[in-house]
Amino acid sequence: MIRLSFLLFLVSITVGTCQNQGAKSKDATTAKQVDLHNHNPYYSRTDTTHLNVSDAEWKKVLPEDLYLVARKKATEQAFTGRFWDFEGLGTYYCAACGNPLFRSDAKFASTCGWPSFYEALRRNSVRYETDTTYGMVRTEVLCGRCDGHLGHIFDDGPEPTGKRFCMNSIILDFEPDSGKKSK
Repeated sequence: MIRLSFLLFLVSITVGTCQNQGAKSKDATTAKQVDLHNHNPYYSRTDTTHLNVSDAEWKKVLPEDLYLVARKKATEQAFTGRFWDFEGLGTYYCAACGNPLFRSDAKFASTCGWPSFYEALRRNSVRYETDTTYGMVRTEVLCGRCDGHLGHIFDDGPEPTGKRFCMNSIILDFEPDSGKKSK
């Protein structure tokens, strides 16, 4: 009986510690985003004017991992980004410039390992270019404001559009709807 009580005690400590670490991690991510935005004069969630910023300037204001995806078209490893299986209610923004990109109600569970959406928030949120790298022909999705690389779009998504915007988590910021809890 004592062993069982001790075991339950250890489990409760472990669960509590993990929950606290998760909260600290979320707070650290939020603090990191705020710090990132304070050092980026091009970040705005309200200004949708197209930006013409040099690559050298982006390199100064973006963290290296974000810079590599946004400006050098890198791709984060599947199933590692913070939003690939995230179910919060709210709006996704470009992490480089703050442009509104997607609503959570257009996000769907995909087995590809990256956050997937079936439509952009508005027509000018994103733009498209043909990508012929790696011996394939794909359609690249770029931020409509800063031209940052977001990911690719495919024709294997759900209705109503049949599209799958396969995005890198690192290029996305998320703002929850006020008054609603995220899962």
